[in-house]
Amino acid sequence: MANSQRKILVTSALPYANGPIHLGHMLEYIQTDIWSRYQKLRGHECYYICADDAHGTPIMLKAQQMGIAPEAMIAQVQQEHQQDFADFNIQFDNFHSTHSEENKALASDIYLKLREGGYIKTKTISQLFDPEKSMFLPDRFVKGTCPRCHSDDQYGDNCDNCGATYSTTDLINPKSAVSGATPIMKDSEHFFFDLPAFENMLKEWINSGSLQAEMANKLNEWFEQGLQQWDISRDAPYFGFEIPNAPGKFFYVWLDAPIGYMGSFKNLCDKRGDINFDDFWAKDSDAEVYHFIGKDIVYFHSLFWPAMLEGAGLRKPSNVYAHGYVTVNGAKMSKSKGTFIKARTYLDHLNPEYLRYYYAAKLSSRIDDLDLNLEDFAQRVNSDLVGKLVNLASRTAGFISKRFDGKLTSVTDDSLTETFLAKQDIIAEFYETREYGKAMREIMALADLANAYVAEAAPWQLIKQEDTQAQAHQVCSHALNLFRILCTYLKPVLPKLAGDVEAFLQLTLTWDTLNMDLTGHEIKPFKALMQRVDMKNIQAITDASTENLSVAKETEQSASKKATNTASTLSPLEQDPISPEISFDDFAKIDLRIARIAKAEHVKEAKKLLRLELDLGGETKQVFAGIKSAYAPEDLEGKLTVMVANLAPREMRFGTSEGMVLAAGSGGKDLWIMEPHEGAEPGMKVK
Repeated sequence: MANSQRKILVTSALPYANGPIHLGHMLEYIQTDIWSRYQKLRGHECYYICADDAHGTPIMLKAQQMGIAPEAMIAQVQQEHQQDFADFNIQFDNFHSTHSEENKALASDIYLKLREGGYIKTKTISQLFDPEKSMFLPDRFVKGTCPRCHSDDQYGDNCDNCGATYSTTDLINPKSAVSGATPIMKDSEHFFFDLPAFENMLKEWINSGSLQAEMANKLNEWFEQGLQQWDISRDAPYFGFEIPNAPGKFFYVWLDAPIGYMGSFKNLCDKRGDINFDDFWAKDSDAEVYHFIGKDIVYFHSLFWPAMLEGAGLRKPSNVYAHGYVTVNGAKMSKSKGTFIKARTYLDHLNPEYLRYYYAAKLSSRIDDLDLNLEDFAQRVNSDLVGKLVNLASRTAGFISKRFDGKLTSVTDDSLTETFLAKQDIIAEFYETREYGKAMREIMALADLANAYVAEAAPWQLIKQEDTQAQAHQVCSHALNLFRILCTYLKPVLPKLAGDVEAFLQLTLTWDTLNMDLTGHEIKPFKALMQRVDMKNIQAITDASTENLSVAKETEQSASKKATNTASTLSPLEQDPISPEISFDDFAKIDLRIARIAKAEHVKEAKKLLRLELDLGGETKQVFAGIKSAYAPEDLEGKLTVMVANLAPREMRFGTSEGMVLAAGSGGKDLWIMEPHEGAEPGMKVK
């Protein structure tokens, strides 16, 4: 494979500086770190940078609650974030903050260039305003009574009880979540970025191969609806950067957050002195820039960000790579079940390389969600890493140290080595294209071959007879060389293990030396490299997560009640009365069927509905489902669900709904469609 040196800048999305890192976050940083380490292993000039996203109203208000300055709070959180990342072996070349001089200068410069280009517009808008705190209120900082189900203490944009979405001004008896005061409407002049001016450029860029196909298809829907101007300003008080020549006006956090990639890189360039910032960000740059992000922030990175860069005369990203969410044991991370796991809680009980490997084994280039099944996690780590990889060295290295002075010998038949080396190009291609799962399968298939070779040769038997000891020496030397190749292939995924192996073998694992001759090479005595996962440790993690989050939830609820003074005193039954009883005969009339979601899409002008086309095994039905708050359409397509198939059609202003999908949950994001087990087929009756 041709391997001319490339110049590469890699970023992960910036973690928000108001809370801890959890295992959902870690998917992205592990994915990016593996890719970055692979590029460096191939000898490329590659820099992996990140920063804390440190601006916005939530950070300002949380710091006020804690009784400290925002600067002090974000400094404390940044220290905790960096320690978590370091302990998970995430190798940033630089980790900075968006609240930095570099970012302030770059944000101001980009804004002024956009204004000079005529891309900044002004418009007066009306918003809810807290008269006691003298501040405009984002939707999530207004609470009141839901206009649909009349549940109290609901957010200003959607109801957690019934799932309704609405405008903040529709709330009944709205209160500021900051002071408890009744908000008023107030006008303010805001600055807008003229996104529609870049429509043609964005269409071309989105469909140029710079995005995954699923992402490009979803973004094309935005053009059908028409691009809108983007509000980039916020009024004081606000923790962020003041807009040049606009006293009391601040950049909205999402304007300076992506510029934070550039700010962190500028900080690295200034510290190092041997990297040229413009080589990577100038319009004519031949370097490569890659953003790894979650699917929830695709629009910011694939519409607003490239348009801003274009308007400011800078280069656009080479690619934006999105990934899905992490589920645990097949469901959303749950606080009550102890599966909403902080990175630090995991680190207190388990080796971080276990999770790095498990994520790698399940990652692909698609935007699919990844399930962390805790039992499968333990089995796969124990089978692959301990049973196959480490076992290869542990069952052969002792003979080299005890019987052959710690020195390896030449091998008569190295056909198995050739088989291993022949896989380097396909494994490299899988790393490059982020098909880590396929790479892990190739590597573990090789590990199986190596273990089968050792088992058949049985050096523990050969060593007993003087006339076969030389053969035992060859078998063990061959096995350790195969082990070296496997660990080189896995070095981007398991950097700590690779370092321990390098110390044991007394050499550096590099891609360029995969075919090195180890004849006469001396190794150190073997020490245990990795322990098996004990389910007791996993139970300890879930127990610790449940306890910690129970306390956190009580504290959060207490603070919420204190802030709003509108906490409901009604029991759940009083808030949502049980419907009148029905007879068994009535219930027996319900025809529940398995259906495949053939297509899912947004419904224009509907705040909570998705339009679903349900395949019942030869018959297709259209259903409008109120699950938009919990699911994006792309998350649903191809899934099986359960529907009421004999519900009378209902005419809606969007079309005819011919059934109902079954879902459960408290509403809002906590809403789950019924998903049947494997083996179910569309059209099957649910009994």
